[in-house]
Amino acid sequence: MKCTFLFGFVFVSLIAAGCEATRGGEGRQRSDVPTVPDWAADAVFYQIFPERFRNGDPSNDPTRESLDEPHTVPESWRVSSWTGDWYARSDWEKAMSDDFYEPLRRRRYGGDLAGVIEKLEYLADLGINTIYFNPLFYARSLHKYDGNTYHHIDPYFGPDPDGDLQMMAEETADPETWQWTAADSLFLELLAEASGRNIRVVIDGVWNHTGRDFFAFVDVRQRGEESPYKDWYIIHSFDDPATPEDEFDHQGWWGHKPLPEFADTPDGKDLHPGPKKYVFDATRRWMDPNADGDPSDGIAGWRLDVVPDMPIGFWADWNAYVRGINPDAYTVAEIWHDAAGDVRRGGFSSTMNYHAFAMPVKGFLVDRQVSGSEFVDMLKDRAAIYDAPNRFALLNLVDSHDTPRIASMIVNRESRYTEPDVFDYDRDGWGGEPSYDVRKPNEMERRIQRMIALVQATHVGAPMIYYGTEAGMWGADDPDDRMPTTWDDMQFDVQASHPYGRTRPADTVAFDHELFAFYRRAFGERHGREVLRRGGFDAIGTSDSDGVAAFVRRLESDAAVVVMNRDEDAQTIEMEKSAIGWTGASVALSASADGDVRVSDDGVTLAVELQPLTAALLVESDSSPVPSGADE
Repeated sequence: MKCTFLFGFVFVSLIAAGCEATRGGEGRQRSDVPTVPDWAADAVFYQIFPERFRNGDPSNDPTRESLDEPHTVPESWRVSSWTGDWYARSDWEKAMSDDFYEPLRRRRYGGDLAGVIEKLEYLADLGINTIYFNPLFYARSLHKYDGNTYHHIDPYFGPDPDGDLQMMAEETADPETWQWTAADSLFLELLAEASGRNIRVVIDGVWNHTGRDFFAFVDVRQRGEESPYKDWYIIHSFDDPATPEDEFDHQGWWGHKPLPEFADTPDGKDLHPGPKKYVFDATRRWMDPNADGDPSDGIAGWRLDVVPDMPIGFWADWNAYVRGINPDAYTVAEIWHDAAGDVRRGGFSSTMNYHAFAMPVKGFLVDRQVSGSEFVDMLKDRAAIYDAPNRFALLNLVDSHDTPRIASMIVNRESRYTEPDVFDYDRDGWGGEPSYDVRKPNEMERRIQRMIALVQATHVGAPMIYYGTEAGMWGADDPDDRMPTTWDDMQFDVQASHPYGRTRPADTVAFDHELFAFYRRAFGERHGREVLRRGGFDAIGTSDSDGVAAFVRRLESDAAVVVMNRDEDAQTIEMEKSAIGWTGASVALSASADGDVRVSDDGVTLAVELQPLTAALLVESDSSPVPSGADE
């Protein structure tokens, strides 16, 4: 969750020190505990936003009563059509507001765990071996960053919502009172099914704040100063029952009252002991579900929300606790800036690599605002700030639930910047910017996307794609980045509406088999070549154009070279064979068509001719290469 908030579906960006540095002093780094599991270097991540991935069980679909503030939603509310035009408005939405975006947070599409289980084989075929789930815990919102509990899966992701809610009502913060609901049990089944396909599961942990319906906060509201949870939160004033007014006031995360914030210790160096114990208990529950000391039946790790907004001392303790349960656990921090210090002091395995990967990629391959040499230097220098083991675990994403989709970033690529270092990376393209182009990408823009995919698959660190990227999905920033997945067994309506009534193309919406095949091949190359997973990184080659970039990955005597031409003219890059240690070169993977990459060899120098907007992976060969295309 980035530092952007929802107030009646109007987003307000907030800039403050809390987004730039983790609170709580120097922390307590556990240098004796390895923080990076060996498997992380081999991981290919796939991010799933559960409510929008796949509706495998329509019988558990959300109801109007399950929404946050259901009284504000017309009684005509219904679960939205999975295959409908995203920008078309239903009758209940029109009755609720004249604004397209205001009702969107009330939409539900019914995605659930059954749908994920149904598509595990699809993910394995794509080359995915690690799933990252956005929050799965019970919450009324569509995004679930406002949890009502952190020890139960959302009942509407499982087969028996009513039964689960009744069961949960009898529990307290004491783990001895916790039961396994039907949704919890289905999640454990998902873990087993995923493990059977060699897929690990990482889930979102939100330890900084809760929702208003979180059991402890409800108790504080009801019992005031008599509540055993009163010190869990930052309470400014309790209600005085002798007055007609409600004087209850509390601190919300970044001032947003629907997200009451947990309290820290008085010195600000740790989380308050009450919520800290609860978080630790919930952590253990999902890492070792049957509590037998063997974590193989639990999750493989955690993605941690708003890390800079919690004391670094808490994170050091929590990460040490996690690895006490499972030494091979992976923990990835949501930090948008230079995260090396917080990763090191907090004991994390990794960070969501916006700063050292996504931002440089957008600056060169999307917006073409930095040169190829600058791009490669940025990739190298920004990765180098991390300790060597962490570099191979960095989560190399280009988009997420917090950004526009990469396809729409390309469509809306920038020509100028107010903040050059971030390349306007997280450009808000939601209702606050009516000029944002919501159309489908064209073939030229898809070429750029394939170039980015190739770099993701070949750079140092673990690639992660956002659900549906491989299927060709596009969309502006939240909420448009959260459309239902475009599956190949569904017939989708043409996307012809515009949120502001502007003229736009009528775009067909369908699963993009060609793009899927390319992502599959790119991940296959990564899995098949250890040098791409564990090799070093350096710049290589020369060119007359600043639109050309190249880097080499090396592992002992093995090497692989990635070349890119972001120009709209053909370009050539030259590399000394002795600098690579090759006898010859061939094209293992091209991001464009047959013939777009040609390699000539004069015995001393390899000259790689690249057609416009293409990239390629080169490997050693003993003979003259033949051009390779993107498709199998």
